[in-house]
Amino acid sequence: MGATHLPSTEFDGTELDDQLEAQAEAALGVPPTEMVQLLGPDGTLGTDSVFSEYAARLDAEKLRGFYADMASIRRFDQEATALQRQGQLALWVPLTGQEAAQIGSGRASQPQDYIFPTYREHGVALTRNVDLAELLKQFRGVSNGGWNPKDTNFHLYTLVLAAQTPHAVGYAMGIQRDQKLAEAQRLEGAQGGVEGSAEPKAAVMVYFGDGASSEGDVHESMVFASSYNAPVVFFCQNNHWAISVPTAVQTRIPLSNRAKGYGFPGIRVDGNDVVAVHAVTEWALEHARQGNGPVLIEAFTYRVGAHTTADDPTKYRESSEEALWREKDPLDRLEKYLRAEGVADDAFFAKVAAEGDELAAYIRKSTYASDAPDIRTAFANTYVEAHPLVAEELAWFEEYSAGFAGEDEGEGAGR
Repeated sequence: MGATHLPSTEFDGTELDDQLEAQAEAALGVPPTEMVQLLGPDGTLGTDSVFSEYAARLDAEKLRGFYADMASIRRFDQEATALQRQGQLALWVPLTGQEAAQIGSGRASQPQDYIFPTYREHGVALTRNVDLAELLKQFRGVSNGGWNPKDTNFHLYTLVLAAQTPHAVGYAMGIQRDQKLAEAQRLEGAQGGVEGSAEPKAAVMVYFGDGASSEGDVHESMVFASSYNAPVVFFCQNNHWAISVPTAVQTRIPLSNRAKGYGFPGIRVDGNDVVAVHAVTEWALEHARQGNGPVLIEAFTYRVGAHTTADDPTKYRESSEEALWREKDPLDRLEKYLRAEGVADDAFFAKVAAEGDELAAYIRKSTYASDAPDIRTAFANTYVEAHPLVAEELAWFEEYSAGFAGEDEGEGAGR
Protein backbone atom coordinates (compact mmCIF):
# COMPACT_ATOMS: atom_id res chain seq x y z
CA MET A 1 0.00 0.00 0.00
CA GLY A 2 3.04 2.24 -0.05
CA ALA A 3 2.84 3.42 3.55
CA THR A 4 5.97 4.66 5.27
CA HIS A 5 6.20 3.25 8.77
CA LEU A 6 8.29 3.95 11.81
CA PRO A 7 11.91 3.00 11.15
CA SER A 8 11.93 0.57 14.04
CA THR A 9 9.96 -0.76 16.98
CA GLU A 10 10.96 -2.47 20.18
CA PHE A 11 10.56 -5.81 18.39
CA ASP A 12 13.41 -5.15 15.98
CA GLY A 13 16.75 -6.77 16.75
CA THR A 14 15.42 -8.80 19.67
CA GLU A 15 15.06 -12.50 20.25
CA LEU A 16 11.38 -12.12 19.43
CA ASP A 17 12.34 -11.79 15.76
CA ASP A 18 12.14 -15.30 14.44
CA GLN A 19 15.43 -16.42 12.88
CA LEU A 20 13.74 -18.69 10.40
CA GLU A 21 11.72 -15.76 9.08
CA ALA A 22 14.85 -13.69 8.63
CA GLN A 23 16.62 -16.50 6.77
CA ALA A 24 13.66 -17.06 4.47
CA GLU A 25 13.38 -13.36 3.69
CA ALA A 26 17.09 -13.18 2.89
CA ALA A 27 16.82 -16.17 0.57
CA LEU A 28 13.78 -14.71 -1.19
CA GLY A 29 15.22 -11.24 -1.41
CA VAL A 30 12.23 -9.86 0.48
CA PRO A 31 12.92 -6.85 2.72
CA PRO A 32 12.02 -7.19 6.39
CA THR A 33 8.36 -6.46 7.06
CA GLU A 34 7.87 -3.21 8.92
CA MET A 35 5.34 -3.03 11.69
CA VAL A 36 2.89 -0.19 12.20
CA GLN A 37 3.26 1.16 15.71
CA LEU A 38 2.02 4.49 17.05
CA LEU A 39 1.88 4.05 20.83
CA GLY A 40 5.00 2.44 22.24
CA PRO A 41 5.34 0.50 25.52
CA ASP A 42 6.62 3.66 27.23
CA GLY A 43 3.38 5.48 26.40
CA THR A 44 4.99 7.74 23.80
CA LEU A 45 2.94 8.46 20.68
CA GLY A 46 4.86 8.22 17.41
CA THR A 47 3.93 9.25 13.88
CA ASP A 48 3.19 7.50 10.62
CA SER A 49 2.69 9.08 7.20
CA VAL A 50 -0.52 7.14 6.57
CA PHE A 51 -2.01 6.11 9.88
CA SER A 52 -1.34 9.19 12.00
CA GLU A 53 -4.21 10.81 10.10
CA TYR A 54 -6.54 8.15 11.48
CA ALA A 55 -5.07 8.37 14.98
CA ALA A 56 -5.68 12.13 14.96
CA ARG A 57 -9.42 11.44 14.79
CA LEU A 58 -9.28 9.99 18.30
CA ASP A 59 -10.10 12.55 20.96
CA ALA A 60 -9.52 12.17 24.70
CA GLU A 61 -12.99 10.72 25.28
CA LYS A 62 -12.45 7.94 22.75
CA LEU A 63 -9.04 7.10 24.16
CA ARG A 64 -10.47 6.91 27.69
CA GLY A 65 -13.18 4.69 26.23
CA PHE A 66 -10.55 2.37 24.77
CA TYR A 67 -8.94 2.02 28.18
CA ALA A 68 -12.29 1.41 29.90
CA ASP A 69 -13.17 -1.26 27.33
CA MET A 70 -9.83 -3.04 27.69
CA ALA A 71 -10.01 -2.95 31.50
CA SER A 72 -13.61 -4.21 31.49
CA ILE A 73 -12.92 -7.13 29.19
CA ARG A 74 -9.83 -8.11 31.19
CA ARG A 75 -11.92 -8.09 34.38
CA PHE A 76 -14.57 -10.14 32.59
CA ASP A 77 -11.89 -12.58 31.49
CA GLN A 78 -10.68 -12.99 35.06
CA GLU A 79 -14.21 -13.60 36.32
CA ALA A 80 -14.98 -16.14 33.60
CA THR A 81 -11.75 -18.00 34.40
CA ALA A 82 -12.73 -18.10 38.07
CA LEU A 83 -16.21 -19.38 37.18
CA GLN A 84 -14.71 -22.20 35.15
CA ARG A 85 -12.34 -23.16 37.95
CA GLN A 86 -15.34 -23.30 40.28
CA GLY A 87 -17.21 -25.66 37.95
CA GLN A 88 -19.71 -23.12 36.65
CA LEU A 89 -18.36 -23.25 33.07
CA ALA A 90 -17.29 -26.34 31.17
CA LEU A 91 -14.40 -24.48 29.53
CA TRP A 92 -13.12 -20.95 29.10
CA VAL A 93 -10.95 -19.32 26.43
CA PRO A 94 -8.89 -16.45 27.94
CA LEU A 95 -7.92 -13.34 26.00
CA THR A 96 -5.58 -11.53 28.40
CA GLY A 97 -2.83 -9.82 26.42
CA GLN A 98 -4.96 -9.39 23.30
CA GLU A 99 -7.23 -6.60 24.54
CA ALA A 100 -5.80 -3.89 22.28
CA ALA A 101 -6.09 -6.05 19.16
CA GLN A 102 -9.75 -6.70 19.88
CA ILE A 103 -10.94 -3.38 21.26
CA GLY A 104 -9.01 -1.35 18.68
CA SER A 105 -10.35 -3.34 15.74
CA GLY A 106 -13.87 -3.74 17.09
CA ARG A 107 -14.26 -0.01 17.78
CA ALA A 108 -13.10 0.73 14.21
CA SER A 109 -16.11 -1.11 12.78
CA GLN A 110 -19.45 0.52 12.05
CA PRO A 111 -22.94 -0.81 12.96
CA GLN A 112 -23.68 -1.93 9.39
CA ASP A 113 -20.48 -4.02 9.23
CA TYR A 114 -20.80 -7.72 9.99
CA ILE A 115 -18.28 -9.51 12.23
CA PHE A 116 -17.34 -13.20 12.19
CA PRO A 117 -15.40 -14.18 15.36
CA THR A 118 -13.64 -17.36 16.37
CA TYR A 119 -14.12 -18.28 20.05
CA ARG A 120 -11.81 -15.78 21.78
CA GLU A 121 -13.19 -12.43 20.56
CA HIS A 122 -14.81 -11.39 23.84
CA GLY A 123 -13.44 -7.87 23.48
CA VAL A 124 -14.89 -7.52 19.99
CA ALA A 125 -18.22 -8.77 21.36
CA LEU A 126 -18.11 -5.97 23.93
CA THR A 127 -17.63 -3.36 21.20
CA ARG A 128 -20.64 -4.79 19.32
CA ASN A 129 -22.89 -4.48 22.38
CA VAL A 130 -23.27 -8.22 22.97
CA ASP A 131 -24.43 -8.94 26.52
CA LEU A 132 -21.36 -10.64 28.00
CA ALA A 133 -23.55 -12.78 30.23
CA GLU A 134 -25.10 -14.24 27.07
CA LEU A 135 -21.63 -14.93 25.74
CA LEU A 136 -21.00 -17.36 28.60
CA LYS A 137 -24.04 -19.54 27.88
CA GLN A 138 -22.23 -21.60 25.28
CA PHE A 139 -19.35 -22.25 27.67
CA ARG A 140 -21.84 -23.21 30.37
CA GLY A 141 -23.45 -25.69 28.01
CA VAL A 142 -26.94 -24.21 28.15
CA SER A 143 -27.06 -22.79 24.62
CA ASN A 144 -25.64 -23.48 21.18
CA GLY A 145 -24.94 -19.77 20.80
CA GLY A 146 -26.20 -17.34 23.40
CA TRP A 147 -27.21 -14.24 21.43
CA ASN A 148 -29.01 -13.30 18.23
CA PRO A 149 -26.45 -12.14 15.63
CA LYS A 150 -29.13 -10.09 13.86
CA ASP A 151 -29.27 -7.74 16.84
CA THR A 152 -25.59 -6.78 16.75
CA ASN A 153 -24.14 -7.98 13.40
CA PHE A 154 -21.77 -10.09 15.50
CA HIS A 155 -21.94 -13.74 14.50
CA LEU A 156 -22.04 -16.68 16.89
CA TYR A 157 -18.70 -18.12 18.01
CA THR A 158 -17.15 -20.70 15.71
CA LEU A 159 -15.41 -23.57 17.50
CA VAL A 160 -14.26 -25.34 14.33
CA LEU A 161 -10.90 -23.85 13.40
CA ALA A 162 -11.09 -21.39 10.47
CA ALA A 163 -14.61 -22.51 9.46
CA GLN A 164 -15.82 -18.92 9.77
CA THR A 165 -13.51 -17.56 7.05
CA PRO A 166 -15.39 -18.97 4.01
CA HIS A 167 -18.66 -17.96 5.68
CA ALA A 168 -17.35 -14.41 6.01
CA VAL A 169 -16.30 -14.19 2.37
CA GLY A 170 -19.64 -15.57 1.24
CA TYR A 171 -21.43 -13.01 3.38
CA ALA A 172 -19.23 -10.24 1.96
CA MET A 173 -20.05 -11.36 -1.58
CA GLY A 174 -23.72 -11.21 -0.63
CA ILE A 175 -23.29 -7.65 0.67
CA GLN A 176 -21.54 -6.78 -2.57
CA ARG A 177 -24.48 -8.01 -4.65
CA ASP A 178 -27.10 -6.44 -2.40
CA GLN A 179 -25.37 -3.08 -2.68
CA LYS A 180 -25.17 -3.30 -6.47
CA LEU A 181 -28.87 -4.13 -6.63
CA ALA A 182 -29.77 -1.31 -4.23
CA GLU A 183 -27.70 1.17 -6.27
CA ALA A 184 -29.37 0.07 -9.49
CA GLN A 185 -32.81 0.50 -7.93
CA ARG A 186 -31.84 3.89 -6.55
CA LEU A 187 -30.68 5.10 -9.96
CA GLU A 188 -33.81 3.73 -11.60
CA GLY A 189 -35.94 5.57 -9.04
CA ALA A 190 -34.00 8.79 -9.57
CA GLN A 191 -34.63 8.61 -13.30
CA GLY A 192 -38.34 8.25 -12.55
CA GLY A 193 -38.27 11.31 -10.33
CA VAL A 194 -38.35 9.34 -7.07
CA GLU A 195 -35.88 10.42 -4.42
CA GLY A 196 -34.04 7.58 -2.72
CA SER A 197 -31.48 7.54 0.08
CA ALA A 198 -28.44 5.32 -0.30
CA GLU A 199 -27.80 2.91 2.58
CA PRO A 200 -24.35 3.16 4.20
CA LYS A 201 -21.92 0.73 2.64
CA ALA A 202 -20.90 -2.23 4.73
CA ALA A 203 -17.93 -4.55 5.02
CA VAL A 204 -17.21 -7.84 6.74
CA MET A 205 -14.41 -8.50 9.22
CA VAL A 206 -13.37 -12.03 10.11
CA TYR A 207 -11.05 -13.01 12.95
CA PHE A 208 -8.71 -16.00 13.12
CA GLY A 209 -5.44 -16.93 14.78
CA ASP A 210 -1.96 -17.71 13.57
CA GLY A 211 -2.67 -21.42 13.98
CA ALA A 212 -5.85 -21.18 11.90
CA SER A 213 -3.83 -19.50 9.14
CA SER A 214 -2.50 -22.96 8.25
CA GLU A 215 -6.00 -24.26 7.53
CA GLY A 216 -7.10 -24.66 3.92
CA ASP A 217 -10.27 -22.72 4.69
CA VAL A 218 -8.22 -19.53 5.11
CA HIS A 219 -6.40 -20.04 1.81
CA GLU A 220 -9.60 -20.80 -0.08
CA SER A 221 -11.33 -17.81 1.49
CA MET A 222 -8.57 -15.45 0.43
CA VAL A 223 -8.64 -16.83 -3.12
CA PHE A 224 -12.38 -16.20 -3.38
CA ALA A 225 -12.15 -12.80 -1.69
CA SER A 226 -9.46 -11.66 -4.11
CA SER A 227 -11.11 -13.13 -7.19
CA TYR A 228 -14.42 -11.41 -6.47
CA ASN A 229 -12.99 -8.26 -4.86
CA ALA A 230 -15.13 -8.97 -1.80
CA PRO A 231 -15.44 -6.27 0.90
CA VAL A 232 -13.83 -8.29 3.67
CA VAL A 233 -11.04 -7.63 6.16
CA PHE A 234 -9.14 -10.69 7.38
CA PHE A 235 -7.97 -9.97 10.93
CA CYS A 236 -5.32 -12.42 12.13
CA GLN A 237 -4.44 -12.23 15.81
CA ASN A 238 -0.94 -13.62 15.82
CA ASN A 239 -0.63 -14.42 19.52
CA HIS A 240 2.47 -16.55 18.88
CA TRP A 241 1.06 -19.86 20.09
CA ALA A 242 -1.45 -22.17 18.40
CA ILE A 243 -1.97 -24.05 21.65
CA SER A 244 1.58 -25.48 22.00
CA VAL A 245 2.79 -24.83 18.44
CA PRO A 246 4.81 -21.61 17.96
CA THR A 247 4.20 -19.29 15.02
CA ALA A 248 7.61 -20.24 13.60
CA VAL A 249 6.15 -23.64 12.75
CA GLN A 250 3.10 -22.08 11.04
CA THR A 251 5.04 -19.76 8.75
CA ARG A 252 8.58 -18.77 7.81
CA ILE A 253 7.61 -15.25 6.80
CA PRO A 254 5.36 -12.69 8.52
CA LEU A 255 1.75 -13.74 8.02
CA SER A 256 0.86 -10.34 6.57
CA ASN A 257 3.15 -11.12 3.60
CA ARG A 258 0.77 -13.84 2.47
CA ALA A 259 -1.63 -11.19 1.19
CA LYS A 260 0.78 -10.44 -1.66
CA GLY A 261 0.18 -13.88 -3.10
CA TYR A 262 -3.53 -13.17 -3.34
CA GLY A 263 -3.09 -9.68 -4.71
CA PHE A 264 -4.38 -7.51 -1.90
CA PRO A 265 -2.78 -5.40 0.88
CA GLY A 266 -1.31 -7.00 3.98
CA ILE A 267 -0.46 -4.91 7.03
CA ARG A 268 1.43 -5.96 10.16
CA VAL A 269 0.50 -3.90 13.21
CA ASP A 270 1.63 -3.90 16.82
CA GLY A 271 -1.32 -5.74 18.32
CA ASN A 272 -0.65 -4.32 21.79
CA ASP A 273 -1.02 -0.76 20.50
CA VAL A 274 -4.74 0.05 20.55
CA VAL A 275 -4.22 3.34 18.69
CA ALA A 276 -2.38 1.70 15.79
CA VAL A 277 -4.79 -1.24 15.62
CA HIS A 278 -7.75 1.13 15.45
CA ALA A 279 -6.09 3.25 12.76
CA VAL A 280 -5.08 0.29 10.59
CA THR A 281 -8.49 -1.38 10.92
CA GLU A 282 -10.35 1.84 10.15
CA TRP A 283 -8.24 2.22 7.00
CA ALA A 284 -8.82 -1.40 6.00
CA LEU A 285 -12.59 -1.27 6.48
CA GLU A 286 -12.81 1.97 4.49
CA HIS A 287 -10.76 0.29 1.76
CA ALA A 288 -13.18 -2.65 1.66
CA ARG A 289 -16.36 -0.55 1.84
CA GLN A 290 -15.20 1.64 -1.05
CA GLY A 291 -15.04 -1.40 -3.32
CA ASN A 292 -11.26 -1.74 -3.31
CA GLY A 293 -11.32 -5.36 -2.17
CA PRO A 294 -9.98 -7.33 0.80
CA VAL A 295 -7.21 -6.54 3.27
CA LEU A 296 -5.23 -8.81 5.60
CA ILE A 297 -4.25 -7.41 9.00
CA GLU A 298 -1.78 -9.30 11.17
CA ALA A 299 -1.96 -8.06 14.75
CA PHE A 300 1.36 -8.98 16.33
CA THR A 301 0.36 -9.72 19.93
CA TYR A 302 0.71 -12.39 22.59
CA ARG A 303 -1.51 -14.78 24.54
CA VAL A 304 -0.26 -14.15 28.08
CA GLY A 305 -2.30 -16.92 29.66
CA ALA A 306 -3.34 -20.41 28.62
CA HIS A 307 -4.94 -21.33 25.30
CA THR A 308 -7.97 -22.50 27.28
CA THR A 309 -8.52 -23.39 30.91
CA ALA A 310 -7.73 -26.99 29.91
CA ASP A 311 -4.22 -25.97 28.82
CA ASP A 312 -0.96 -25.68 30.77
CA PRO A 313 1.42 -23.29 28.94
CA THR A 314 4.28 -24.06 31.32
CA LYS A 315 4.66 -27.37 29.45
CA TYR A 316 5.73 -25.70 26.21
CA ARG A 317 7.07 -22.16 26.82
CA GLU A 318 9.35 -20.33 29.19
CA SER A 319 8.07 -18.01 31.89
CA SER A 320 10.71 -15.51 30.79
CA GLU A 321 8.90 -15.19 27.47
CA GLU A 322 5.67 -14.29 29.22
CA ALA A 323 7.53 -11.76 31.34
CA LEU A 324 8.89 -10.05 28.21
CA TRP A 325 5.40 -9.62 26.84
CA ARG A 326 3.91 -8.44 30.12
CA GLU A 327 6.22 -5.43 29.77
CA LYS A 328 4.33 -4.61 26.55
CA ASP A 329 0.95 -4.73 28.30
CA PRO A 330 -1.65 -2.85 26.20
CA LEU A 331 -3.42 -1.37 29.23
CA ASP A 332 -0.22 -0.13 30.85
CA ARG A 333 1.00 1.71 27.77
CA LEU A 334 -2.33 3.50 27.22
CA GLU A 335 -2.52 4.43 30.91
CA LYS A 336 0.96 5.98 30.67
CA TYR A 337 -0.14 8.04 27.67
CA LEU A 338 -3.42 9.18 29.24
CA ARG A 339 -1.66 10.28 32.43
CA ALA A 340 1.15 12.01 30.55
CA GLU A 341 -1.37 13.94 28.45
CA GLY A 342 -3.35 14.89 31.54
CA VAL A 343 -6.62 13.47 30.20
CA ALA A 344 -7.10 10.81 32.89
CA ASP A 345 -6.35 10.83 36.61
CA ASP A 346 -6.59 8.52 39.61
CA ALA A 347 -10.32 9.16 39.91
CA PHE A 348 -10.86 7.94 36.34
CA PHE A 349 -8.89 4.73 36.83
CA ALA A 350 -10.61 4.05 40.17
CA LYS A 351 -13.99 4.47 38.47
CA VAL A 352 -13.00 2.05 35.71
CA ALA A 353 -11.90 -0.51 38.31
CA ALA A 354 -15.18 -0.14 40.20
CA GLU A 355 -17.18 -0.59 37.00
CA GLY A 356 -15.17 -3.72 36.27
CA ASP A 357 -16.12 -5.16 39.66
CA GLU A 358 -19.77 -4.35 38.97
CA LEU A 359 -19.53 -6.15 35.64
CA ALA A 360 -17.95 -9.17 37.32
CA ALA A 361 -20.74 -9.30 39.90
CA TYR A 362 -23.37 -9.11 37.14
CA ILE A 363 -21.64 -11.89 35.19
CA ARG A 364 -21.47 -14.14 38.23
CA LYS A 365 -25.09 -13.56 39.17
CA SER A 366 -26.30 -14.12 35.59
CA THR A 367 -24.26 -17.30 35.26
CA TYR A 368 -25.69 -18.80 38.43
CA ALA A 369 -29.20 -17.98 37.19
CA SER A 370 -28.54 -19.50 33.76
CA ASP A 371 -30.38 -22.82 33.86
CA ALA A 372 -30.28 -25.45 31.15
CA PRO A 373 -33.24 -25.29 28.75
CA ASP A 374 -35.75 -28.12 28.49
CA ILE A 375 -34.25 -30.83 26.29
CA ARG A 376 -37.46 -30.82 24.26
CA THR A 377 -36.28 -27.60 22.63
CA ALA A 378 -33.66 -29.67 20.80
CA PHE A 379 -36.48 -31.51 19.03
CA ALA A 380 -38.37 -28.31 18.32
CA ASN A 381 -35.33 -26.59 16.77
CA THR A 382 -34.27 -29.38 14.44
CA TYR A 383 -36.43 -28.30 11.50
CA VAL A 384 -38.36 -25.13 10.72
CA GLU A 385 -41.57 -27.12 10.30
CA ALA A 386 -42.84 -30.23 12.06
CA HIS A 387 -41.18 -33.42 10.86
CA PRO A 388 -42.69 -36.90 11.35
CA LEU A 389 -39.37 -38.56 12.22
CA VAL A 390 -38.59 -35.95 14.86
CA ALA A 391 -42.12 -36.33 16.25
CA GLU A 392 -41.54 -40.10 16.48
CA GLU A 393 -38.23 -39.59 18.30
CA LEU A 394 -39.83 -37.11 20.71
CA ALA A 395 -42.59 -39.61 21.48
CA TRP A 396 -39.96 -42.26 22.24
CA PHE A 397 -38.13 -39.81 24.51
CA GLU A 398 -41.34 -38.97 26.39
CA GLU A 399 -42.08 -42.67 26.88
CA TYR A 400 -38.52 -43.33 28.03
CA SER A 401 -38.60 -40.40 30.48
CA ALA A 402 -41.94 -41.53 31.89
CA GLY A 403 -40.26 -44.76 32.97
CA PHE A 404 -38.34 -42.82 35.62
CA ALA A 405 -41.43 -41.16 37.09
CA GLY A 406 -41.76 -41.68 40.83
CA GLU A 407 -38.20 -42.85 41.38
CA ASP A 408 -37.27 -39.80 43.43
CA GLU A 409 -40.35 -40.20 45.63
CA GLY A 410 -39.62 -43.86 46.12
CA GLU A 411 -36.03 -43.19 47.14
CA GLY A 412 -37.18 -40.52 49.58
CA ALA A 413 -39.70 -42.92 51.20
CA GLY A 414 -37.04 -45.58 51.71
CA ARG A 415 -34.68 -43.25 53.59
